[in-house]
Amino acid sequence: MTPPIVAASPGEARAIADLIASAFADLPQTAWLVPDEHQRPHVLAGNVLIFVDHALQYGSVDLFDDRSGAAVWFDRSTPLPPPYRYQHRLEAVCAPYSSRFRALDELFDTHHPDGPHHHLTFLAVRPGRQRQGLGTALLNHHHRLLDQTGMPAYLEASSTSSRDLYTRHGYQPHGEPFCIPGCPEPFWPMWRPPNQPATPASAETAPDTRPSTPTEARTS
Repeated sequence: MTPPIVAASPGEARAIADLIASAFADLPQTAWLVPDEHQRPHVLAGNVLIFVDHALQYGSVDLFDDRSGAAVWFDRSTPLPPPYRYQHRLEAVCAPYSSRFRALDELFDTHHPDGPHHHLTFLAVRPGRQRQGLGTALLNHHHRLLDQTGMPAYLEASSTSSRDLYTRHGYQPHGEPFCIPGCPEPFWPMWRPPNQPATPASAETAPDTRPSTPTEARTS
């Protein structure tokens, strides 16, 4: 049974960052970012925490109530400020690998599309709970909001398996795959147009059952 999805609170930010870091630790891209496998979980979690904190203010963080998975979204329909004291925090948590994280930031910025959309920065399911439909549940949860409001979505898939998952959920290639210099495994930029099927008149005024987020406003 899929656990309920709730809106994360600021007090859960560190646990969410640790969850995402554990799910991403074995990716080739993260191995390039932090070559030392013993330092990798701590450094990744510190970097992810910057974005989770930021999303709790300028986006939304969807979380299973048993903390088995999370999705971090940013609303890019309006200008998004940078995270508070970003360069200082990046250096504090990512040294001696800060330059690698900056290279990744620049690469993402170069390929990020213009126009209003929601950006799926992280989608993560705890190791041991993967391949049980939890990622699909998190996607469907936020896609309902996007479809109701006519908002497209963008993400950078980090593996062929995640790319294929997103394809099944309506995402399409958005430009050519791109790589971090020195890392052969690419990211696949993907775009999802809103899906707005015809709905019965009785359903058009149904209330939105999506949990509220603190403020309505990388990947998987």
